[in-house]
Amino acid sequence: MTEPGASPEDPWVKASPVDDEDSDYHQEAYKESYKDRRRRAHTQAEQKRRDAIKRGYDDLQTIVPTCQQQDFSIGSQKLSKAIVLQKTIDYIQFLHKEKKKQEEEVSTLRKDVTALKIMKVNYEQIVKAHQDNPHEGEDQVSDQVKFNVFQGIMDSLFQSFNASISVASFQELSACVFSWIEEHCKPQTLREIVIGVLHQLKNQLY
Repeated sequence: MTEPGASPEDPWVKASPVDDEDSDYHQEAYKESYKDRRRRAHTQAEQKRRDAIKRGYDDLQTIVPTCQQQDFSIGSQKLSKAIVLQKTIDYIQFLHKEKKKQEEEVSTLRKDVTALKIMKVNYEQIVKAHQDNPHEGEDQVSDQVKFNVFQGIMDSLFQSFNASISVASFQELSACVFSWIEEHCKPQTLREIVIGVLHQLKNQLY
C-alpha cells in the first residue's frame, strides 16, 4: 500500500510485509516445482534404461537357441539374467568353434581340389603322350616286371609308413594313418615315387 501523498516510485516508501511473504511463497513453490520436474525426468530416464535392458535380455532369449530349450533343473521358472548371459557366452563360444571347424574343412577341400587338378593334368599328359605315339607301349611287359614295379612302389610307401606310424594305441594309429596319407600319398608324391621306381627298374633291365 502507498502512503497518502507519497509517490508510488518514492524510494523512501518500503514494501509491506505481506508483499515479501507472497514473494517468498512463490519462490519456494517454484523451487519445489523444479525439484519435482527433475525427479520425474530422472525417474523416466531410469525407467527407459530398465526397459532397454529388459528388451535386450528378451532379444537374447529369442536369438540364442539354448535359452529357448527347457531346463528341467529350474522347471518352468523364468531364466535369470545371469543364466541368459552365461548361455549367450556358451553359444558364442560354440559358434567360434564351429567357424574354425568349417574353415579347416574348407582348407581340406581346397587341398583335395588342388590334388584332383594335378591328377587331371597328369592324366591329360598321359593321354596326349599316347596320342602322339600311338605305337608306343605295344611291346608287352611280363607279369614279373609289373610285379617288380608294384613291389618297388609298395616298398617305398612302407618305409615312410613304418617311420611315421605309431602303434601305441588305436587312437594314435588312426590319427597317424590319416596324417601319413595326407603327407605321403599326394598325387605329386606318388608320381615321384613311380618315376623313381621305373628309372630304377629300367637300369636293372637294360
